[in-house]
Amino acid sequence: MDSAKILRCARDVLDIEAKGILSLSNRLDENFVRAVDILSGCKGKVVVTGLGKSGLIGRKIAATFSSTGTPSLFLHATEGIHGDLGMIMKEDVVLAVSNSGETDELLMLLPIIKRLGPKIIVMTGNPDSRLSRTGDVILNAAIKEEACPMGLSPTASTTAALAMGDALAVVLLEKKGFKQEDFALRHPGGTLGRKLLLRVEELMHSNTALPVVHEDTPMKETLLEITSKRLGVTGVVDGRGELVGVITDGDLRRGLEGKGDIFLFKAKELMSRNPKTITAEELATQAVSIMEQHSITSLFILENGGRKPKGVVHLHDLLKAGIV
Repeated sequence: MDSAKILRCARDVLDIEAKGILSLSNRLDENFVRAVDILSGCKGKVVVTGLGKSGLIGRKIAATFSSTGTPSLFLHATEGIHGDLGMIMKEDVVLAVSNSGETDELLMLLPIIKRLGPKIIVMTGNPDSRLSRTGDVILNAAIKEEACPMGLSPTASTTAALAMGDALAVVLLEKKGFKQEDFALRHPGGTLGRKLLLRVEELMHSNTALPVVHEDTPMKETLLEITSKRLGVTGVVDGRGELVGVITDGDLRRGLEGKGDIFLFKAKELMSRNPKTITAEELATQAVSIMEQHSITSLFILENGGRKPKGVVHLHDLLKAGIV
């Protein structure tokens, strides 16, 4: 098979699967609305079940539901008929996924589930199947053809079922008012979780690690404070302990160029006034935004409702935390 044929075959697969998804869009109707109403009104959990490739798609649908505010789990159809039905309660909703609608294990399973009381949503490529007759709502996920040239391997059909599951999950999160913060709480270990949950106070240098000098401090002592705290900056405070300026490496360079012997001056004579600040409860992503906007590498954190410095956060801290 030459390169041209390889690319042509791959494009054919993608075209067929794209057409399959688009056909679902044109077929959405009140059944989809009913399914969303049932799922959003669920007092328990959503139990997704299936077998084979449909089962694998079902696992992903359950995972997407759970991560977007709809508690869900996956029940393997074979395990279900051998004892795992105990995980299903009356207040749950069952979503059964089967392209053929004739999967033997599901045909055995769903009538029993029906007697337990949960509502049943059937997602299938065959709305006239025996499985469809057991459902309270039928989601038609039929496609015209599989991408497999023999029509044997589930390809476009599984893609269509996956897309239908995503459509349900996204509509549900919109209906429930699910926010970024809610998503982050379910993903605390990932990059997104860190970005949406980590607050400035968790990264700041404080107490003895906080570089700060009085405005009348001689520049020699000021320079020692900057170098000893190793952040390339120090805050400058007045007699009330309130932040009135900062001195950075850049301020030192400008002082050398414009004033000559900087050791003849005090901190207030070289500091940059009106420094950019942030409060401790702000998200670390907000600190990054302020730094980018003003082309700076550090921010002093102020005590709530005041001007006294509580800490300082450096760009390197944000990089180490994976925020940038």
